[in-house]
Amino acid sequence: MKVYKSKIDLEFVIPLNILIGSILILTLYEEANWIAFIINILIILFIFHMTMSTFYIINRDVLTIKCGILYSKSIEIKSIKRIIETNNPISSPALSLDRLQIKYGQYHSVIISPKHKEEFINQITNFNSNIIIIRKKSRIKR
Repeated sequence: MKVYKSKIDLEFVIPLNILIGSILILTLYEEANWIAFIINILIILFIFHMTMSTFYIINRDVLTIKCGILYSKSIEIKSIKRIIETNNPISSPALSLDRLQIKYGQYHSVIISPKHKEEFINQITNFNSNIIIIRKKSRIKR
């Protein structure tokens, strides 16, 4: 069994912190509404929990995707058809825009962002060598 934590980008963390911090400051600035302040603290704790508990587990022939208490999905690795590198910002159990779209079954897909992407791809393809890997076109640096 191998656990891969989600990669976390600053593009995710900075705007979220600015938004939550602003809401907290406004809550205290206006008449010190303690109920709203406590609700905001609970929201912050929930988001922190989701961030710290987003990971992907490869256990034998099953990929399990976890994102807090709200999202858990198990996919048989033999059902995976393609892994596509993407920067698609669609909502998903991924905390980075450096993502992998996993296409499985007939019409299903999920987007994840393992911290060690290459190691993740290698381990998945060890269980299913028929998976097609589609890489992003790399930019040529001059």
